[in-house]
Amino acid sequence: MACAADTPLPCPLCLTPGSQPFADLPLGTATAAYHRCPTCRLTFMAPACLPTPEAERAHYALHQNHPDDAGYRQFLMRLAGPLMAVLPPGAQGLDFGCGPGPTLSRLLNEQGFPCADYDPLYAADTALLSRQYDFITCTEVVEHFHQPAQSFSQLRALLRPGGTLAIMTSWLMTDDMFTHWHYRRDPTHVCFYKPATFQWLARQYQLTLTLPATNIALLTAPSL
Repeated sequence: MACAADTPLPCPLCLTPGSQPFADLPLGTATAAYHRCPTCRLTFMAPACLPTPEAERAHYALHQNHPDDAGYRQFLMRLAGPLMAVLPPGAQGLDFGCGPGPTLSRLLNEQGFPCADYDPLYAADTALLSRQYDFITCTEVVEHFHQPAQSFSQLRALLRPGGTLAIMTSWLMTDDMFTHWHYRRDPTHVCFYKPATFQWLARQYQLTLTLPATNIALLTAPSL
């Protein structure tokens, strides 16, 4: 398959057929094709353009996030603060996609919210995916999903009744920002969300959506 946005594709999130070509743009030394779904409003990279696991791992190795970095901890508090405000005391969670230097789980543990770490590359304890949690965090993760329909279904299944899925990802607010957007130029970022996309997710998975700040989405399951 050629890596060009010249034919409609099925949406990898809502599976609607006929997502429309959106843009062909330079990405590193290549060109990447992007499509837009008219149903869930996801903008996504064409499958033929997706990075290989080896390319992803090499790019992640360039990240310099460290648990003792005060700036990084402050960045993560943009999600942790609104999440902790709605959690019951002692709520137990999972940081899904924790990366090589788990930090958010440490922040939450320090505040009395036990949190385990899972990452398919760096902490792949699949036993953690066989139970449910009061909260799940995904910070700078969902933009990497190659199969978002499958990934969000998995995350929904991991939520206990009343549990909250907390997501941090940069929103695509206006289409004219896309070409030169720094977030788009990361070669491992392959899915881009609008607030409308989170509204679709809430309807699809019977969740209540709260958007407490830009780039932060809380999706809460109904209680029993």
